[in-house]
Amino acid sequence: MQILVIGSGGREHAMVWKLAQSKKVDKIYAIPGNPGIAAYAECTAIDIEDQEALCRFAQQKKIDLTVVGPELPLVQGLTDKFRRHGLVVFGPSKAAAQIEGSKSFAKDLMAKYQIPTAYYQVCTSSAEAKEYIRRKGAPIVVKADGLAAGKGVIVAMTEAEACKAVEQIMEDAVFGSAGVKVVIEEYLEGPEASLLAFVDGKKVVPMLAAQDHKRVYDQDQGPNTGGMGAYAPAPVVTGELYEQILQTILQPVVDAMAREGCEYRGCLYAGLMITDQGPKVIEFNARFGDPETQVVLPLLKTDLVDIMLACAGGQLDDLTVEWDSGAAVCVVTAAGGYPVGYNKGEEIYGIEAAEATGAIVFHAGTAKLGGQLVTNGGRVLGVTAVGDTIASAQQAAYKAVHEINFTGMHYRKDIAWRAL
Repeated sequence: MQILVIGSGGREHAMVWKLAQSKKVDKIYAIPGNPGIAAYAECTAIDIEDQEALCRFAQQKKIDLTVVGPELPLVQGLTDKFRRHGLVVFGPSKAAAQIEGSKSFAKDLMAKYQIPTAYYQVCTSSAEAKEYIRRKGAPIVVKADGLAAGKGVIVAMTEAEACKAVEQIMEDAVFGSAGVKVVIEEYLEGPEASLLAFVDGKKVVPMLAAQDHKRVYDQDQGPNTGGMGAYAPAPVVTGELYEQILQTILQPVVDAMAREGCEYRGCLYAGLMITDQGPKVIEFNARFGDPETQVVLPLLKTDLVDIMLACAGGQLDDLTVEWDSGAAVCVVTAAGGYPVGYNKGEEIYGIEAAEATGAIVFHAGTAKLGGQLVTNGGRVLGVTAVGDTIASAQQAAYKAVHEINFTGMHYRKDIAWRAL
């Protein structure tokens, strides 16, 4: 089989790494890929928003399965374009990807079908949003409605902070058109968890529960990031809770999408808060999470190609998805200053030594410059280790991290602390 993976981050590196293990795969292509992905795939520089060029490439290379990693091409309808040309693709349609592309769509869907989530109000003007904030009080959460590269959510501890967030999003347009509408939400308390699921339109097969670490510093201090590390399985999601999430959240939302005429196929990501009243949805994403993918896929025993083909073809019922009994921990090494301002172009040393310890080093923000591997993003590498327990996986991950070095390198020292 010829496989095409679209994307260039740590999530896509993890996907390519896992797909390359399948005996069914003859060749993998990646657009645009990265230096880590290049060890397994032929990388080609095409703009991931250029649907015509991507479709032409897939036809020319006789691609048997395309896997779309990032949210933007999904929300723009890339999978619809591919399917119209008879190409098999893993990922939701444009209509289904609204579950991530529009927070108001997701919230209205959950309200209509009584799927547990925070109370909310969709506001189309700054004045309306501020009035609602003053009526509800703080703490409260302000979200830009559209895609904002993971940065459009502000957890405001005071009314003044919430109103300032509204001004930045709606008046200053810091997130562009993503902030034309805002969703103001109840502040939920409790441990967070991520539960990703394979979906074929009807059947939902949850993966192992994971927990990521959003804050940039230890003890969950500092600003939010795209994720400083993750671990799986997350003990906070007990067997009973896992079943409850499937029955009250994942299956109902997939059924609701089908009833609304936007059948969901691909990976569905549920970001959850485990509250005193039970699990509630913080957000849905229309694709694999990052860095959760880097800990979930290393524990997957079933051939990922088979699963993705079953999702695309509506045949998950015919497949048993099996998991390793161990645990995985991923520690993200970030550029100094991330998530605000950071340097690029710093030479990276020690990846071979890190991998010699048995860890997997996934490239998130790297590039080749004059033959040398250099930093090219805020989150640079995801160092993942697998062990019998979370404690042994954590120890192995940090042993590997200590082999890696680049100027300004920053990483959290407490990934998986909640589980331990």
